[in-house]
Amino acid sequence: MTNRRHFITQSAAAASALAFPLVGGAQPKPVRIGVLHPVTGALAYSGSQCREGAMMAIEDINKAGGIKSMGGAKIEALLGDAQSSPQAGTAEIEKMNEAGVSAVVGAFASAICLATTQAAAKYNLPHVVDVGVADQIVERGLKNTFRFGPGYRKCAQVAVTNLHVLNTAAGKPARTVMIIHEDSLFGTGTANLLARELPGYGYEVKEVVKHASPTRDFNNIVLRMKALNPDIVIPANYYNEYALLVRTMQQQKVVPKAIFSVLGGAASSYKFVKEFPDAADGIIDCNHWFNPKDKRSAELRKRVEARDKFFSYEVFMAYTATRLLADAIERAKSADRAAIINALESSTFADHIMPYGPTQFVNGQNQGAQPLMTQVRKNDIRVIVPREYREIDPLFPLKA
Repeated sequence: MTNRRHFITQSAAAASALAFPLVGGAQPKPVRIGVLHPVTGALAYSGSQCREGAMMAIEDINKAGGIKSMGGAKIEALLGDAQSSPQAGTAEIEKMNEAGVSAVVGAFASAICLATTQAAAKYNLPHVVDVGVADQIVERGLKNTFRFGPGYRKCAQVAVTNLHVLNTAAGKPARTVMIIHEDSLFGTGTANLLARELPGYGYEVKEVVKHASPTRDFNNIVLRMKALNPDIVIPANYYNEYALLVRTMQQQKVVPKAIFSVLGGAASSYKFVKEFPDAADGIIDCNHWFNPKDKRSAELRKRVEARDKFFSYEVFMAYTATRLLADAIERAKSADRAAIINALESSTFADHIMPYGPTQFVNGQNQGAQPLMTQVRKNDIRVIVPREYREIDPLFPLKA
């Protein structure tokens, strides 16, 4: 009899434990997401900056109580290295899929994002693109792909329109342009868009010069620039090449009326401004940039710099893209891929530091995303356009 009573008591205790699985400190299962960037190879600096931003976002989300609609489930990152190549990026997606991740954030470079979003689509794996600006990424009808930031068509249009406004206000001193771009999807696509747009505004495109990425020597390109003597130089390249090109111009004393970049890999970079203040001075860029009027931007920048990192666009783009994904998981109340895709499609995510307003996806592209125009002045980077985010008046041309 005693044994039977003991068994019933034990069974009742077991049943109540099953009914309340979270009582007594049991944690809900974490939600695994892939964080995929090129952290080795030619793009390692930018990829590492992206990873830093994504990991800071995960840290903040977990610290604030995790995914509350799933009982406070923590987000767990599965880190991947795309090794600066689309093939390696694709291989990492295969691994992440096998590991059962619920979604992926990444993968910085356009060519890598093009490959990783396609690979993820086979498994209906939600892929939030943090930077990759090539519009092909969101124009292939992939239901799993969402880009929070603007694409290069939008950036090129904003840049050319504003160049024309600045040049007209100054009495149209600039008429000729030279475009220098890296030869992958990002640089080539951006250069093609600009070469097509500029003549319509009355500019003569003297030459479009492409270079390999990486490139270690810009002397010949700058000699060519000297011969052509363009009023405006427009670079479209990643950090290392951008910095080297502008420094070579400085060494050869080539001073155009403006260095006006579109998605310039170094122009909107505090690292570049700190390392090469003279070469950076006066450069105008149309690029991803945070809302300078939002005090959370300054707070995040302080935290990033306390970690001995620069507050570059890679950091805040990946940080915000990860927050966007967490917001979708929160509303999906589930780690299920299809549920997360549905939540992303209906996203109105607005709790961010970007100058975008609430998120609205059409075919995977956030309609409110826009670049800002910045200029390097007095060893700092300041917003010049549009007016509602302006911190200083633009200086154009640099050389009267």
